[in-house]
Amino acid sequence: MKFLEGKSILLIISGGIAAYKALEVIRLLRRGGASVRSILTAGGAQFITALSVSSLTGQKTYTDLWSLTDETEMGHIRLSREADLIMVVPASADFLAKMAHGLANDLASTTLLAASAPILIAPAMNPEMWSHPATQANIGLLSERGILQIGPESGDMACGETGLGRMSEPIQIVEAAERFFAPGPLKGLTAVVTSGPTYEPLDPVRFIGNRSSGKQGHAIAEALAAAGAAVTLVCGPVHLPDPKGVRCIAVETAADMLKACETSLPTDIFVSAAAVSDWRPATQSLHKIKKSVPSKTLTMKLTESPDILKTIATRKKGRPRLVVGFAAETENLEKNALTKLKSKGCDWILANIVGPDASGSERTFGASRNQVSFISQSGIEKWPLMDKRLLGITLKDRIVDFFAETKS
Repeated sequence: MKFLEGKSILLIISGGIAAYKALEVIRLLRRGGASVRSILTAGGAQFITALSVSSLTGQKTYTDLWSLTDETEMGHIRLSREADLIMVVPASADFLAKMAHGLANDLASTTLLAASAPILIAPAMNPEMWSHPATQANIGLLSERGILQIGPESGDMACGETGLGRMSEPIQIVEAAERFFAPGPLKGLTAVVTSGPTYEPLDPVRFIGNRSSGKQGHAIAEALAAAGAAVTLVCGPVHLPDPKGVRCIAVETAADMLKACETSLPTDIFVSAAAVSDWRPATQSLHKIKKSVPSKTLTMKLTESPDILKTIATRKKGRPRLVVGFAAETENLEKNALTKLKSKGCDWILANIVGPDASGSERTFGASRNQVSFISQSGIEKWPLMDKRLLGITLKDRIVDFFAETKS
């Protein structure tokens, strides 16, 4: 466990019979060379004692938000700021709900709300509690915010039931922490990812744009950064937080996005996940275009926006080693994507169908899940419908394989 050496871990122990396993987690973290501080919640204290925790950490165990001594020695802000990683072991259904909804009524939840460090949770609860829609909704919210997760596993529970909800074993949890600190497979490589829509102004009030939320591009940037790449995210107007560990450049128009991409070169990896507006007004009015009477129509002349993907993919000098594009189609998905692969000069295309499905629900833009066909010179692979964060990880894995093969 060489990657834990010298790391500072804050371990939060919430309520549940699995709390006793947190003691073994502490022992393994210390064996790996990590320094461990701990917060024991009131629920956790029903199963283990602060004395047993301190005996293993070699440090004071914190329990009370309102202790003046604790706030003088090590306040909740310092606890959250001085950790390289915060671990919640076990993470009970109640504590997950607190995390998801931003409650801060004890030391542990207040510390997490003030935290800037990455967070790893190890859920543990009854199988019915784990599968309950409320718990799954909370897990979904935490996942969207970038919370790391290990488990739960399927097995016999202390309550006598069997199913999914058993906390991962201490060694698995500590190995997950070590993987977080281990140099990623893309370490030493750089990546530029585009995300979100572009807005092409018609006048000072109106614009031409599209429905892209930026969720997929952000997920890809986050996955590449987690794998060790130095990532620059060039992002159009979205309502999403910047991914952790990623350099972000905010833009508005296609021309702005192209300029930002070109100034971010050279790079090893270029992923064009943004939904760039293909057309823009040929001229922009300096003043708001007013309704005219009696005319009920407005004629607008459009011109093509810069083709960012093609511009980067066909560079004669400084072309990225791997160029990945997206194709959002409403029909003839694979035919149109294959045409785009050839015409743009990129290496891979991830193609998906956009627009409402038979029930009227949006299939891609703004949705949390996505289904793509992975298209390369080697053929077409249909990937299953999956969460956009998982799709980002799946694409990252394929990129890792690509660079591993080019080394051999």
